[in-house]
Amino acid sequence: MQDLPRRQVLGTALGAAVATTLATGGSALAAPAATDARMTQTTDDPGAGTAWGSVPPAVPVPLDSYFNNNAIDTATTHDGNFDGSGYAFPGEQLPSGTTAIGGVPFAFSSSATSDNNVVALGQHIALPAPGTYLSAQFLLAGSYGDASGTVTVSYADGSTSQADLTAPDWYSSGGSGAVNATFRYTPTGTDQHPVSISTAELWIDPSRKAVAVTLPTTAQPAANTTSMHIFALTLQPTAQGRALMLRTAASTNSLLDPRTQSVEATVVNAGSVWIDASDQVQAAVTVDGARTVTPASITTLAPGEEARVRIGIRSTPGTAPGTARTGTVAVTGRGAQAAALQTGLTLGTPDYQPTDVSLETHQAPYWFDDAKFGIFIHWGVYSVPAWGPVGKEYAEWYWDHMQDPNDPTYAYHKQTYGEDFAYDQFIPRFTAQRFDPRSWVELFRDAGAQYFVLTSKHHEGFALWDTKVTDRNAVKLGPHRDLVRELFDASRTYTPQLHNGLYYSLPEWFNPANPWMGHAPRNPYTLQPVPYTGYIPVNDYVADYQTPQVLELINGYDPDIIWFDIGGVNDSLHTMADYLNHAKNRPMPKDVTYDNRGGIAAHDFTTPEYTTYKNTVVAKWEASRGLDPFSYGYNSATPDSDYMTAEQVVQTLVDIVSKNGNFLLDIGPKADGTIPDIMRTRLRQTGQWLAINGESVYGTTYWSKMAQLGNLRFTIRQGPRNPAFYISSLGDPGSTLVVQAPVPVRKGDKVTMLGYNQPLDWEFDGETLTVQVPAAARMAGQYAWVFKIAWSGG
Repeated sequence: MQDLPRRQVLGTALGAAVATTLATGGSALAAPAATDARMTQTTDDPGAGTAWGSVPPAVPVPLDSYFNNNAIDTATTHDGNFDGSGYAFPGEQLPSGTTAIGGVPFAFSSSATSDNNVVALGQHIALPAPGTYLSAQFLLAGSYGDASGTVTVSYADGSTSQADLTAPDWYSSGGSGAVNATFRYTPTGTDQHPVSISTAELWIDPSRKAVAVTLPTTAQPAANTTSMHIFALTLQPTAQGRALMLRTAASTNSLLDPRTQSVEATVVNAGSVWIDASDQVQAAVTVDGARTVTPASITTLAPGEEARVRIGIRSTPGTAPGTARTGTVAVTGRGAQAAALQTGLTLGTPDYQPTDVSLETHQAPYWFDDAKFGIFIHWGVYSVPAWGPVGKEYAEWYWDHMQDPNDPTYAYHKQTYGEDFAYDQFIPRFTAQRFDPRSWVELFRDAGAQYFVLTSKHHEGFALWDTKVTDRNAVKLGPHRDLVRELFDASRTYTPQLHNGLYYSLPEWFNPANPWMGHAPRNPYTLQPVPYTGYIPVNDYVADYQTPQVLELINGYDPDIIWFDIGGVNDSLHTMADYLNHAKNRPMPKDVTYDNRGGIAAHDFTTPEYTTYKNTVVAKWEASRGLDPFSYGYNSATPDSDYMTAEQVVQTLVDIVSKNGNFLLDIGPKADGTIPDIMRTRLRQTGQWLAINGESVYGTTYWSKMAQLGNLRFTIRQGPRNPAFYISSLGDPGSTLVVQAPVPVRKGDKVTMLGYNQPLDWEFDGETLTVQVPAAARMAGQYAWVFKIAWSGG
């Protein structure tokens, strides 16, 4: 069996897309290249008696007889047609045969000369071994968009259960999937853009005998038509009694504290018995060259549930950073071993090298994963005209929009300022005269945010710090202040709990050395050249301008987050290696992070914009949008009534967090540095909700069985301290909350509503949870009503 290493998983439970980034040659969560990547699992200790039962092996389901599409080409075969337009995966970069991904074995057909996947058209797939199962794992992809539909599981007693399944688009998710290729074949050659196959998990009722799975009905592949493609299907049987399974276990470069490296593992309760504190379940690592200093404890785990744990290890003296070893991650409890995985581990973190392979060993820090909520700040010269068609265009794109005679901004600028008024004439009006950095950061704190990201330079090329490579900056022009320095200093003085981030646009629209729009600045009405104010000529845009600026931000301001935008020409491999090493080699190391817009494959998190993912995405992601209906920069044309309400902000946050995302909510200050009242009000209202309900947000994780059910959203707090399950209702729950889902609750557990605190009466029949909600509890909530299940055995 081929076993592929995994860096991170992008996907969902209950049909949401789960994907695993493969970083062959050296990934943070991968077995080192120098060791055998195969993981060997044991399920009980020979001397342990009957403390723990065995877990049946996963069952790959043969799909060959259902294959109806050829998705694969090679350099010598050209009959693949994955998407109906003649495009195909490169067989040279795909696995072959039984392949383990994220601890799940898949039977993958890599044939490039015959059909190798199932286009979902409602096929009824009889299970080769009817039985009781925890879940079904799919290897899948969408063509021409994310493909979604409903899967039906049929049981021997004639009953059924249904759940949504989503296959991420192979092209837009390229590089973030379970199986990744660096290019795709076209009808006439190749397209050097990564493409991916992802995985998805479907919950199955373990109390009933499953006999068949019916796929969704999508469409035959065709241009501009969305289709779902299934490449493989694997079932995980249930175990009887008390049984645990380690699905994944791997070293990371993430820190539990400045001296402690994390090993991550996913522990699944594959049995029929609850695990609670009396079982004393812990996960630890045994490996030559390091020792476990912080075992991971699991105090509560219902049957069929999984816990994603972090084990702390420290290298012993003499172990060089980056040392490859084969070790064992073991779960013990009740005085015996319950499960173990033998796997390759990387001990310590060597200096990062300017390669994708090296940078991909990094992942989003735990503080970022736990933070959930941040504030984006778009502030620059565009804050002076501050105009765009409401709900249709970004106001911060004013300079670019005014170049197009067909764009409303072209006519607006002519009428308001005149044809001879150049964009750079706005610079003296960008005064920041009322900018109070302390009031800003205290507002962010009061909003319940855990971090902020300031635009250090947008596409207009105007830098908000004292950059030395151009005079086009806020110290030499406009405010004559180092705005980045002032905001960071205020935060570190008055709100030290906030993490500080910087946005940086890699290209500039009209920089004469490398104009993104193809020409240096000009009058859009006469097309005559105009100056690029403050510009100092350079020979090479990247080497002499872009890279020095990024290094100025890293070394001079020490940001916790770098939020690149646009990509394009860059030297991000070198600058991000410098960034990570700068943080790692401090006297007190810290974890930093960067996004997926740096123009390189390596990244810590993805960044959907004015949209979110439909289902849980396990690879870290962060959705951003403005309080404005469609602008990040301040748009003076937007009436207060069009801004997001507090209810919309809270419900968006709750939805995103339930799917493992962060929410980066943007504000656009005015040119004088004031934050509009409507924005301040919305942030404070959000903070008031979080002050009561924040425990269901901060430090929680997604529920593996589902992210949402109608207007309900779910999160879990795992670990030894106050573990709990949260159900958030995005609307008044009424007098009775009804949850038709396999909620992890049992007799003796306490159900409350945050902000009300009195125990609530409840019943659970194994399929439906019913909670009585008194009128006083309903009145105590707003925006989203959060119900907490506190486990009695935790």
